[in-house]
Amino acid sequence: MTASPSTVAESSAPDVDVVVVGAGLSGLTAAHRLRQFGARVAVFEADDRVGGRVSSAEVAGVHVDLGGTFVGPGQDRVLALADEVGVTRFATYTAGQNVIRWRGQHRRYRGTVPPVGASIVDVARIQLTLDRLARTVPCGRPAAAGQAAQWDAESLGSWLRRSHASSAARDLIAIAGRTTWGCEPDEISFLHALHYIHQAGGLSSMLDTAGGAQEEHFVEGSYEIARRLAAGLGEALRLRAPVRRIDATADRVRVTTDHESVSARAVVVAVPPSLRGRIAFAPALPPAHTQMAQRWPAGVLSKAYAVYDRPFWRDRDLSGQGLSDTGPVFITFDAGPAGLDAPGVLLGFVGGVYAREWDDLPPAERRARVLSSFADLYGPKALDATGYIDQRWGAEPWVAGGPTAVPGPGAVVPYASALAEPVGRVLWAGTETAKRWTGFMDGAVRAGERAALQAQALLAVPTTDDEQTGVAR
Repeated sequence: MTASPSTVAESSAPDVDVVVVGAGLSGLTAAHRLRQFGARVAVFEADDRVGGRVSSAEVAGVHVDLGGTFVGPGQDRVLALADEVGVTRFATYTAGQNVIRWRGQHRRYRGTVPPVGASIVDVARIQLTLDRLARTVPCGRPAAAGQAAQWDAESLGSWLRRSHASSAARDLIAIAGRTTWGCEPDEISFLHALHYIHQAGGLSSMLDTAGGAQEEHFVEGSYEIARRLAAGLGEALRLRAPVRRIDATADRVRVTTDHESVSARAVVVAVPPSLRGRIAFAPALPPAHTQMAQRWPAGVLSKAYAVYDRPFWRDRDLSGQGLSDTGPVFITFDAGPAGLDAPGVLLGFVGGVYAREWDDLPPAERRARVLSSFADLYGPKALDATGYIDQRWGAEPWVAGGPTAVPGPGAVVPYASALAEPVGRVLWAGTETAKRWTGFMDGAVRAGERAALQAQALLAVPTTDDEQTGVAR
């Protein structure tokens, strides 16, 4: 299949029907659906594993998800795909009270919003206002919002200050921002934050456990979905094969790696927006597409797990869900199975400003700081972990951060349309390109299925000799 990259408009039949670049959940979904349509595919993955932003490990005999973990109501496409490949779910543990360390004090509470004194009224005001404004931003078309230019010109943080949010409300929104985007409120476009909230069904849907996006996780792990999809591709999947160049004409593309060059009728590029810039396109992509890749970097979010002989916090009627204003862990979940005799698993998130420092520490220091954060919330028993692991997504060269892209002020109105807009036979996938649940595993699956349908439509259109003389735009 090797040929000169400049030789695109061959008279012979293409090597495959569609090339998929990236074997994350979105790219694997696209390839899986295309195979079901009867298309011949080739999938190139730069890393030595599939999954992209989903990954897993075993710690002290317990399975943990190092990347995307939770699913909830309304995330129909990832749930349907999991059912299709035989991956089952269990409910996130929520029994008991949550705990918060706030302003030097420890408190227990129930529900999503913690007790922060008189400021709880202001927290409710800010949430209601964000939900109301978010509903005015069309899903998939943030630039079409009536105040798009104004909202894109400022950050979420500047809007909070302009709205006279209390310090408690600003700090709670900061925790939500670090978990959701891996950034601080001043780093993200306010328009993007509103669009994200709307397409996730509102702040409660986005942040809640029971009834929200953290309601369940997978028994076999989210990575198992990717692994089973990859197993079905067989030799069509190539690992350690970063795509260096994509050449396109009106009826053909040629995708080139370090060791192989494959022609196809279409290509689906399913990598995070910032990684599109590592691929050379000929002809060059339109300016908005190139600039979008530069202006939509990934957030910085890391995860850490500690495993214990048993979930000791449940003995004290604690759910394992906690918040802290001190870091480096600022939010925790009980990620273990039900039952007091089962192993205990605490999951902690380190993101935004905390991750930028913590990620650079040596492994022993990272472990010590995480367990100290757990002990601050759940007592000294949290120091006695039988197993520990962390995952720094910003250190992954073929992911470059997570959990999703973070456009700053001024980067949404000019560039959001370039996320999913096809360029001739170059199509795009990845969770950021979804119209619903962008940034979540469900968004990745939705985007992969949409790209597969777009590719299938291109395959269904017969080519003519005239089409080989120009470049489709």
